[in-house]
Amino acid sequence: MTHPCVFFTIFYVVLTLCVIFPTPEFKSAGLTVETIFSKWLGNEHELFIQYQIRRTTMNMFLHSMVPFGYVLGLEYVRAYSYADNEYQFLATWSLSWIIYVVFATLIPLSVCAQFYLWFHDGLKDHPIAQKVAVYRNRNLGGSWLTVASDINLEYRRVDKIIIQSSSVVRVVATDNWVIKISPYTLDIAHQSDSALILSSADVHQWSPHINDNVQFVNIEVKPTRQHATPFKIRLNALDLKDLQNKISRPITILENVRVRRSLIDRFLETFIDEVTRNPVYSTNEELDSCIGCMQVPANVKLRKLCMDDPGHRENCTNCLCRPMWCVNCMGRWFASRQEKEPSTWLSSKCSCPLCRSRFCILDVSAVVRR
Repeated sequence: MTHPCVFFTIFYVVLTLCVIFPTPEFKSAGLTVETIFSKWLGNEHELFIQYQIRRTTMNMFLHSMVPFGYVLGLEYVRAYSYADNEYQFLATWSLSWIIYVVFATLIPLSVCAQFYLWFHDGLKDHPIAQKVAVYRNRNLGGSWLTVASDINLEYRRVDKIIIQSSSVVRVVATDNWVIKISPYTLDIAHQSDSALILSSADVHQWSPHINDNVQFVNIEVKPTRQHATPFKIRLNALDLKDLQNKISRPITILENVRVRRSLIDRFLETFIDEVTRNPVYSTNEELDSCIGCMQVPANVKLRKLCMDDPGHRENCTNCLCRPMWCVNCMGRWFASRQEKEPSTWLSSKCSCPLCRSRFCILDVSAVVRR
């Protein structure tokens, strides 16, 4: 029969991993440090930098308590599994276990001592505060709190983007800052004096999309500000475009790196190429902006050009709608109505977004003004 200590060890290891690297189930259940200690941590959207200082501190303390918590839990299980007259607390300890207990006790004590050095003088010695202080205006005598206030203000804006890089790492891009949020630290860089270099990319076989691999890109953020610390961010290649659209500095892609486009982007290229081969639709009417994106004039018209298939029950029908869509929005609409297997998309059919007339790619014509 397996000893209860074995079951406890397995349970403790699994629980610890789920707390340090929370799964979606743990997050939805509120079993995270941010949720459990929300009253002490405060609101991230109000004081972002101060919140991250408290969050990283709490993470360091709780994670440093993991070895000591195992000692307490294991001794409780061992005591419970023995009769009162059979179990002796110290007599069952071996030399290796005593060494482990000593280190498990010293780790949280040393962490607490470090906390005292950080917090006894207004947090200015905290690593995050020191990283923020690099960007203060020394000529005006500003402190790290001044820079933190600027970052807090930008984080409260709704136009920032937040990319979940992994279960424990987030990347935030505001109007002026690029921020990497990690369990134990916070890396920041001002966009005006930083270079972003896409140095490498790797492709993995696993993907939530059928027959479509996933690619991750590694971006080096190199601030030119003196004493600023460079850092790396790792993103899904599908999130790269969102980051590029938000930051003001271009991301330099090295020549030996090939970034894969998303499945939709690749399909759009093929869709547009097929539309250019179809007969054009000539008109002299004024064309309004595309009702999908409102960025470009409508430039495609749906009209039946394909031949009916006698063996198919749902053949294409003629669409009487005037040109109201651009080719990109029509292609995205077409892709969104297809099955998960991309190999069948080009030969599939779709319905008009307005009148629901069925059409295929052969029925999409480019609009030409007379």
